[in-house]
Amino acid sequence: MATGWAGDGAVQDQIDATVGDAIRRVRSQMPQGPGLEHCEECDTAIPLARRNALPGVRLCVVCQEARDREQAGYAGYNRRGSKDSQLR
Repeated sequence: MATGWAGDGAVQDQIDATVGDAIRRVRSQMPQGPGLEHCEECDTAIPLARRNALPGVRLCVVCQEARDREQAGYAGYNRRGSKDSQLR
């Protein structure tokens, strides 16, 4: 149930748009092509088990965790939200 100037399906449209944006962002960041034997950040050897589990892997576990922590601040922000939803 939307309020104010929003249409009947506006809230669900915002939720769908936010989820869709997140899926597109994650898919664009997925590794492509053959995986690396050494991390592109720190040059540490990437174990065979990790390369087999994640085709196209480019980072070791330590560097991947650091990148994930860095990008965690960007997740969940609804840039498409209406003025009403931002004021609540």
